[in-house]
Amino acid sequence: MPERTPETHVIDFRAAERLLAARDPRGAVKLLDSVIAAHPENTAARLLRARAFFAAAQLRPAELEFELVLEREPDNAFAHFALARTFERSGRSEQAVRHFRLAAALDPNPEYLRAARFDTSA
Repeated sequence: MPERTPETHVIDFRAAERLLAARDPRGAVKLLDSVIAAHPENTAARLLRARAFFAAAQLRPAELEFELVLEREPDNAFAHFALARTFERSGRSEQAVRHFRLAAALDPNPEYLRAARFDTSA
């Protein structure tokens, strides 16, 4: 196997984005594994891998990745929202509501507000 370089990791990251958009989350995870192995601190790669795990219905790995992103970026509204969706799909609605509300508090995105069950008609 050829030596991995920072450039090939960027290429793999971009390819993983395209695979996820093309509904191939498992392919995206496979590419991101090597990127994260080389750059474990890369929050963007971890967030993308979390999204891919979620899309592949691998909820526990998705949860762990989203939580890791939130440890590093506690003000990441999207990560809170996505973690809430993960909890929701896992049947853990109490935990989901907490993160939906955190997402909405951090970013008044209408989708986040609806999910948080805040009244947006005021």
